[in-house]
Amino acid sequence: MTASDQAHARLLDSYRHLLVQAGGGDLVARPWQQAGQPASDNDLTRLAAWKASDLAVDEELVIAGLGLLASARAELDQVEAGLLFAARGAGMTFQQIAGVLGLGSGQAAQQRMARVLTRQEQI
Repeated sequence: MTASDQAHARLLDSYRHLLVQAGGGDLVARPWQQAGQPASDNDLTRLAAWKASDLAVDEELVIAGLGLLASARAELDQVEAGLLFAARGAGMTFQQIAGVLGLGSGQAAQQRMARVLTRQEQI
């Protein structure tokens, strides 16, 4: 891990810490979370967005939410990849998957799966 990567990881941790202190630590655990598992970056960004609806919101909370967006997107990509693999494992065709996702063709669903998997490999 490069010094730049370490600095970025520290920055993300500072954003998480700030949002946990702002109420993220009080979020109800999801049924799929292990005991003691921290809130996801997706939940923390949602918390930041909710708090940002208050005109008196601390700018640092908004910055923290924005700073965690890429990580939250990566979490959602993991969920999407898992669901796509589950769909294929359950015997769904790419045409069926396309219909559920609102895509125009089976080929579009295949391309989407390829993009999601490519983004996962880059993490």
